[in-house]
Amino acid sequence: MSDEILIKAEARTEFGKGAARRARRAGKVPAVIYGHGAEPIHVSLPGHDAMMALKQANALLTIELDGTKQLALAKDVQRDPIKPVIEHIDLVTVKRGEKVVVDIPVHVEGQAGPDTIVQLDAPTLSVEAEATHLPESITVSVEGLAAGTQITAGEVTLPQGSALAVDADLLVVNVTAQISAEALEADLAESEGGAEEAPAAEEASESE
Repeated sequence: MSDEILIKAEARTEFGKGAARRARRAGKVPAVIYGHGAEPIHVSLPGHDAMMALKQANALLTIELDGTKQLALAKDVQRDPIKPVIEHIDLVTVKRGEKVVVDIPVHVEGQAGPDTIVQLDAPTLSVEAEATHLPESITVSVEGLAAGTQITAGEVTLPQGSALAVDADLLVVNVTAQISAEALEADLAESEGGAEEAPAAEEASESE
């Protein structure tokens, strides 16, 4: 379930790359609040508080600005590709009782059958849930599953109060047979043999 995280924001009056750099140097993160047909609100958030809050997937934020509080979800988070720094956040406002569609992380648990490989084809699933009761994750068990088993989105047990928002046939987990060392060596030998034959075939063609 979602726990509300209070973050105190400041109105932002300077824009552009230069202003954004100055804000980040001051330990703040530029952000924009959208939603419900209102004009976008440009704010600055405390950098450390924002970083800690967004470690939780789909964190429900209570943004306080000039004494007014507004619930919001992070719609888009732009991070520095090298440094552990958030460069910009797009926030979308939500209301209690409102249903929203979010991507929930999928976690695989259990041990599949012997000589199998478990592939997680869908690391997240889109679900619809009430904004103040968003699930943190979805757990899929592969305990004892044999090679050839496939689990689709429609077969996943969703947290209470959540509804699937993607195609039920979407492949989530695929259990395949593990390739033995002998079979792998045979495949490599076969591919190498084919590579050796190709130049010989080309030489024969050129001599003709």
